[in-house]
Amino acid sequence: MTTPEEAARLDAEDELAAFRDRFVPITDESVVAYLDGNSLGRPLRATADRLREVVAEQWGARLIRSWEERWLELPERIGDELGRVALGAAPGQTIVADSTSVCLYKVLRAAVALRPGRDELVTDTANFPTDRFLVDSVGAELGLTVRWIEGPDDVAAVAGPRTAAVVLSHVDYRSAAIADLAGITRVVHERGGLTVWDLCHSVGSIPVALDADGADFAVGCTYKFLNAGPGAPAFLYVNARHHEAFGQPITGWMGAADTFGMAERYVPAPGIRRALSGTPPVLGMVGVQEGVALLAEAGIERVRAKAVALGRWVLDLADEWLVPLGFTVASPREDARRGGHVTLRHPDAERLSRVLIDNGVLIDFRRPDGIRIGLSPLTTGFTEVRAAMERIRELAG
Repeated sequence: MTTPEEAARLDAEDELAAFRDRFVPITDESVVAYLDGNSLGRPLRATADRLREVVAEQWGARLIRSWEERWLELPERIGDELGRVALGAAPGQTIVADSTSVCLYKVLRAAVALRPGRDELVTDTANFPTDRFLVDSVGAELGLTVRWIEGPDDVAAVAGPRTAAVVLSHVDYRSAAIADLAGITRVVHERGGLTVWDLCHSVGSIPVALDADGADFAVGCTYKFLNAGPGAPAFLYVNARHHEAFGQPITGWMGAADTFGMAERYVPAPGIRRALSGTPPVLGMVGVQEGVALLAEAGIERVRAKAVALGRWVLDLADEWLVPLGFTVASPREDARRGGHVTLRHPDAERLSRVLIDNGVLIDFRRPDGIRIGLSPLTTGFTEVRAAMERIRELAG
């Protein structure tokens, strides 16, 4: 059932359909479908309103007084709410800070320091470039060996007494395959190592249970499914059991025990605040706060249910319309193993991706031959997806 009537029925039964009105409308009439929300989510109306208020009132009227009145507490306050709504993390373990790359560097260095005498890092060759690059650079910086694996399923075969930390993405940025966070973490702990999870393609798309699954460290961005805006600050999670010994390498003033004491030597703040370095990006955090608030209202379970339904819809349309044209499905077909996007392979994917974007179907190309269809549940409808897939069929035929 891939008819327009079926798409209309699915849209009519969509419990999250009304949330689409909470976003700034797409004014470019050439856009057929925005299927790249897993790279950059659409802007919220509430974010635009809040930014005007922050600039005019908090910054414009209260000036520097706003730091003490509200801004200094934002990294922890928003982090706690993000942890509650999307990460399965109790308060005091998540903080909004820096970019994903900087957060990953911090927790990776901290993880290695917590396992003295171990000289190996483990990651997979399919991991996102930032993760691979940083594992390589931290390995070189500290004289560690990097053990490369083909995918998360290979962790058990290589993790051992020399393993300090295993760095993996929870959802593969190309295929959308979901790694077994709980199972892999358990295996790594049995071998005495620590886990560092990249949640960039998980947070706001699928439920995560960091505390229950025993994760050690996690990082992630907020500008994808959380719709926080381009360059919005990332977050990092440190399980409370590591707080006392957690030492991050970029010891800036915001992570000090007495921020305004101007002490001669650095003394880390207690708890998760020691993960901070420089001055928090207040304007960027507004988008994070509004994105998390919207997710709390929608509910991560409902968001996940719609992501699954959208994924099935793409697979049905692809099987009927695109597979006969030379496309193959690169994402897991089992709902429980697929994240919030579907990747299709095609021998001429790079050229075809440019053609699609020029013709109003905004997707991602991922080397070597992947066309990534992002399914952001709060902004994407079934009729919109059908129109995009029909355009792909027309242009690839």
